[in-house]
Amino acid sequence: MFTVRGDAEWADVTALPDLPMPRRPGPDGTYPDGPGPQARDTTQLYQLIALGRASAVLPESVRADLRPDLAAVPVVDAPTVTTVIAWPPHSRSLALAALIRTATRL
Repeated sequence: MFTVRGDAEWADVTALPDLPMPRRPGPDGTYPDGPGPQARDTTQLYQLIALGRASAVLPESVRADLRPDLAAVPVVDAPTVTTVIAWPPHSRSLALAALIRTATRL
């Protein structure tokens, strides 16, 4: 039985042999080899976690909207994630310009 506690370390997460990390498709649509189940989107990922078939390390921002049947704990030594925004250089979208202004302010 797994007990939810205040936080976890990366070694705790990677030492869950019965809960492998899911395999996400690459740009060409193929899945890498590995023991985890294939998950093509967040809905499928959450279902695999709820069924006890997978675990996942996700950004803290998803915690507020996490399904009620799933538990989340901070991974205190998880690798840092960099988020990037890309757009076509010829874009003249006002909404995109507003998003970029907001993102650069943050």
